[in-house]
Amino acid sequence: MKRMGSWRQWLVAVSILLVSGLCMAQSQDEGGQQWYRVDSLNAGLSQASGSVSLRTPREAMRSFRDLTDKGDFEAAAHLLNLADLTPAEQRGRGAELAQQLSEIFQRGKSIRISRLSGRQDAAIEDPTGESPHAGEPRRDIELASLEADGDTYDIRLGRYQVGNEEPVWLIKPESVAAIPPLYEEYGPRAFERHIPESLKHSFGLLRIWEWIAIPLVLLGIALIGKGVYRLIEVVTRWLPSGSPSIFAKQIRGPVALIVMSLLTQALLDYVVSFSAAATITLRVVLIAILAWGTGAVGLRLVDTMMLKMTRRLAGQIDDSKPQDDRKLLTTLYAVRRIIILILVTAVTLYVLGQIQLFETMGLSILASASVLAVLVGVAGQAVLGNILSSFQLSLAKPIRVGDLVMFEGQWCYVEGIFYTHIRLRLWNERRLIVPVTYFASKAFENLSSKSTKEYRSLALTLHLSADISILRDKFLEYAKAEDNVIEHHKLLCCVTDQTGPAQTVTCYLMTVDPLSGWAAEVSVREKLLAFIRDEHPEWWPRDVVVISHRDIARGHATGDEGETAA
Repeated sequence: MKRMGSWRQWLVAVSILLVSGLCMAQSQDEGGQQWYRVDSLNAGLSQASGSVSLRTPREAMRSFRDLTDKGDFEAAAHLLNLADLTPAEQRGRGAELAQQLSEIFQRGKSIRISRLSGRQDAAIEDPTGESPHAGEPRRDIELASLEADGDTYDIRLGRYQVGNEEPVWLIKPESVAAIPPLYEEYGPRAFERHIPESLKHSFGLLRIWEWIAIPLVLLGIALIGKGVYRLIEVVTRWLPSGSPSIFAKQIRGPVALIVMSLLTQALLDYVVSFSAAATITLRVVLIAILAWGTGAVGLRLVDTMMLKMTRRLAGQIDDSKPQDDRKLLTTLYAVRRIIILILVTAVTLYVLGQIQLFETMGLSILASASVLAVLVGVAGQAVLGNILSSFQLSLAKPIRVGDLVMFEGQWCYVEGIFYTHIRLRLWNERRLIVPVTYFASKAFENLSSKSTKEYRSLALTLHLSADISILRDKFLEYAKAEDNVIEHHKLLCCVTDQTGPAQTVTCYLMTVDPLSGWAAEVSVREKLLAFIRDEHPEWWPRDVVVISHRDIARGHATGDEGETAA
């Protein structure tokens, strides 16, 4: 029994040792994931001052900012892990590298210290629980990602522990190695050496000399842009009239903006280097201006080509032109809208890609996508509705460019179908601008839908004694003499109504188009009225007879004054 008891004690002891060993191994592994173990840190540097706090990423970067603002680059060097340098190189170059990194942060990437983790383990805090890595400790985090000479360099903080000392956060050695090329790209330019030290102090977001230099640079760029605008105006006068001069005149503004944008970017790249806040803002604005100017030039080119094609194919836009030409013009307007949509989409994507908006705000955009969708839907409801209606008209083609329509009692030609409106030319040469959704929601008469010809009618009210056969012969004679009256076999003259002592005679005639038909109608009516007045005044209804010295019912003067018509 004693042997069995001793064996049990040995088994329990071995089990405890195994479990404790596994727990120790697990704790060591976990500790190894929370920091990098090193034998020493910056052995070549002097003792760090008490103002250097490296416990959390936020404290480390705040210490670096405060020390570099005071010009204490020797102490700021303790924020760099100089493990790739020898102790002698650490003493000689540590302060210089800290100063260069400070300039990179000022001009290349402004670090939002308040957004850095305030925890020692830099664990991700996500109250929503959406992040799969929430609560996990980190031993390195990214501060910035910058480009220089076509290469991308990351500046990262790492957590290091020497022996049993408290872990600290330092700029990683590979990031320290990237400081020289980044400083070459983002460091101060040669002319800044001549700026007095008193003007290099910070004043708000910028330094004092930047508050003076930025307005002067922008003023100079604006003057150059105005010069480019005037130069294109002069060149336009030398160009032959027509499409070249029209195109040159339309691109004066966009080309001037493009030149101003390119020149400003060249100054930022090779001549002057401002603080990160000013540089980022300027570059975003310049990229947007450059993209907009390029898109505007492309759109003006399309408009000029469409204008030239319109003049060559149709000249004055009306329904007297062949339907195929008018269909082609309508299609060209639809193509123009598609090109505009493509240009706007391409420019937007280019701008967002250049300013890296998706990288820095991607999660925020996704998180607020529903809110943005509601805001855009409410604010842009009218615009989006007009755009969709415009595409609907272009595809279904209930109207074409050049069609004659009767819209709200107005005779008008369709001159253009655009994204948000339709331009109509009234019969008196005025222009009516109608929103597409309003036009599409109203009933309109397309007088050019199938054919431009129209059946017109004119009505005369005559006495019951009027001889319709004589009137019919005269109507046929006058109608056939009109050039715009066609299909003579459809000419018709007959009594359509009778009231008391009068009868209504209606004449019908077919014309080539509505406006020509109106002119033919009034011409025939005038001739018939003149014939009745001169040849058969007795046909006038008795209720319009005027008793006077000259009875107009009898036409020419025939007799005694005061004669009364029967």
